Amino acid sequence: MNDFWIILTGILVALSCGLLGVFLILRKMAMVGDAISHAVLPGIVIAYLVADSRNAIIMLIGAAAFGLLTTFMIEWFYRRARIQADASIGITFTWLFAIGVILVSMYTGNVDLDQECVLYGDISYIPFSLLWIGEQSFGPASVWLQGGNLVLVIFGVIFGFRGLFITSFDPGFAGGLGINTGAWHYLLMGAVSLTVVLSFNAVGAILVVAFLVVPPATAYLLSSELKNMLWLTVVFGIASAVGGFYLAVWWTASISGSMAVAAGILFVVVFIGVRVRGLLRQKRNVRNLKLNPEAL
Repeated sequence: MNDFWIILTGILVALSCGLLGVFLILRKMAMVGDAISHAVLPGIVIAYLVADSRNAIIMLIGAAAFGLLTTFMIEWFYRRARIQADASIGITFTWLFAIGVILVSMYTGNVDLDQECVLYGDISYIPFSLLWIGEQSFGPASVWLQGGNLVLVIFGVIFGFRGLFITSFDPGFAGGLGINTGAWHYLLMGAVSLTVVLSFNAVGAILVVAFLVVPPATAYLLSSELKNMLWLTVVFGIASAVGGFYLAVWWTASISGSMAVAAGILFVVVFIGVRVRGLLRQKRNVRNLKLNPEAL
């Protein structure tokens, strides 16, 4: 039964991260998730200093606040300071992460502040952290948390599909239609920030970033049509979570790391398949032209 909860948690995180990652890929902001996962460190430390508690919920609140701050700073540098998006991401997360490291060294040197429990969660412990209501257990708390977040993401994608579609593919055209591109951007970044913060406490920062980027990028190799990308991302996300778990069992290795590796293997397989198909199609077209030169 423990294996089921671990796989289910991986699938839930893969789907919530992957669906949002599709829009990050289209906006050329794929590494926002990585930036958020590092930039929340000062939020964790400040939350501890203010509350004088190592409670995971309090630290998550601090992390979420700085996750949102990260997205606002990236957008401000990009829009106001006219810095390229990738440079804005790099400046923001390195600066905030460095501040977090300094705060840790200055104020928590003699305190057992386990920021790794928030930054680098271990999915293998999911079955042992249960949701209790009275004396009744309802299964792992993380499953309910990730499931609730996935429901919010799905509803957001469904009801905001048109706005996300237009602002992701052609923000200039969207602005000409009177669509508030800034509002849609902040809504998406807020959803990404919340999903990243909620997810990396359960599965670890590396796996969150992998699920944000790799399944959507794999889907993009096969189709640039948004609905197809979303469905393909779902398929690749589920395959990465399930396949990665059994790779971890086979290798006796980290489950989160193995899921990230499985996502990478799927990307490589699809990439090679697409390249081979393209070469075969090119050769077939050349052969047809030689047999039928009038087609020119």
